[in-house]
Amino acid sequence: MNDFRQRQGRRGFRNGRKQGAVVAFLALLLGTSTGCFDSSRPAAPKNPAPPPPPALTAEAGEAFLDDLERRTFDFFHQTVNRENGLVPDRAPTPSFSSIAAVGFALAAWPIGAERGYITRDEAIELTLAALRFFAGAKQGPEKTGNTGYKGFFYHFLDMKTGERFGEVELSTIDTTLLLGGMLFAQGYFDRQDPREEEIRATVEKLYRAAQWKEFMPRAPLVSMGWKPEEGQLDYDWRGLNEGMLLYLLAMGSPTHPIDPAAWPAYFETAEWDDYYGQEHLQFAPLFGHHYSQAFVDFRGIKDDLGRKHDIDYFENSRRATLSQLAYAIDNPRGFEGYGEAYWGLSACDGPVDADIAVNGRKVKFMTYAARGAAATEVRDDGTLTPAALMGSLPFAADVVLPSLAAMKDRFGEHLYGKWGFFDAFNLTLEVSDEPDVKLQHGKRVPGVGWFDTDVLGIDNGVSLLMIENHRSGLIWKVLRKNEHLRRGLEKADFQGGWLSEAQSQP
Repeated sequence: MNDFRQRQGRRGFRNGRKQGAVVAFLALLLGTSTGCFDSSRPAAPKNPAPPPPPALTAEAGEAFLDDLERRTFDFFHQTVNRENGLVPDRAPTPSFSSIAAVGFALAAWPIGAERGYITRDEAIELTLAALRFFAGAKQGPEKTGNTGYKGFFYHFLDMKTGERFGEVELSTIDTTLLLGGMLFAQGYFDRQDPREEEIRATVEKLYRAAQWKEFMPRAPLVSMGWKPEEGQLDYDWRGLNEGMLLYLLAMGSPTHPIDPAAWPAYFETAEWDDYYGQEHLQFAPLFGHHYSQAFVDFRGIKDDLGRKHDIDYFENSRRATLSQLAYAIDNPRGFEGYGEAYWGLSACDGPVDADIAVNGRKVKFMTYAARGAAATEVRDDGTLTPAALMGSLPFAADVVLPSLAAMKDRFGEHLYGKWGFFDAFNLTLEVSDEPDVKLQHGKRVPGVGWFDTDVLGIDNGVSLLMIENHRSGLIWKVLRKNEHLRRGLEKADFQGGWLSEAQSQP
């Protein structure tokens, strides 16, 4: 799992379509199943499903969130390179930096200041370290020695030098998430102080420098990225996924705006369907319902597609969350532990890349992959991630919070450590027909299951933001005031709710 080539597809594999056709190389699409699994219903799990999690009192729920949010924040605070503001893709395994994780870290520092984890002064210094680095980083078309090109940045960077790691792509979506954190920091640090003024000015410079139109070989869509070795990647952002924020920021750019026709083009392949009694726009892994909504408050505002289905994207994500819970309770593929207590499929680590027999049926187990369940596709090997639930806290806290608490209580230190939840766990591998398989990642707890031993920056990052949005709405409140995001929403023809209220204010 330390080979970056196994990891660099973590964005691109999840959402791509090539000219409307399903690309088998990409892990999840809004389309038909890739056929990786036997669709027949297997035998029942060897062990009964755990009982439904007990309801939490308001006091117990707040105490749990207090501890969880602090630990999740500590991942960033304890792993950041304070000289350049970069944070690792994962830890404690030594790792390169993920620019998306840096974006979440830039949002983490204000959260820490608001919660009293750090002082505002420290939050300012950590923010400036990253902003000064990216503002001064070398950009160019050369294969090595650069951090980015045309205002965008490489997916993974060397933690110390900040230069391109290996042969990873210049990533449009990861740059978007980096810019999302920057724009939140710009809005949060609003005082008449020289350092806070520098934050605001530097963010504005970096956002305006992103040349979105340079990454549109198949306009009006935006490509997933670029490589100096081969040029533009063959895949574009389309269909419901985390790309919503990308198009909103691209349309809202005051310097390099893309055509508003990109918004309906992006949604052309999105599919409306019913899954376990929940009608919604489908995307199988829950991260696609989290990433844009970590920054954008979609409550009560609707675009043309939302008006057509009489739904906003917040409600759409709530339904996607509830459909995953229903899938886990039904447990059609007979995985161990699935039920009301343990559920949640998204992009996460896994134990091994191998076909292993479970109850006489071969299951394709995976290491890092995008797992999910929807009407359009099911990709599931029994691996669950708490990040799938933490990211859904604002949508369905009544079912998410008790399940998270149940996971922590049941598995203790195997799943919950100094940085909150480890990335994933799998109880099915332990009862497979080959329980002694050699793991490629994580650890086996005899008689219990497989548990990850790493925390991932992007998973902890979106979890932290969504915990805070659930508790206070901090990120949403700040970014509702951002003129660039509001401009992007207006070009996408969003109307109603807070957007109309903001427009009517003098």
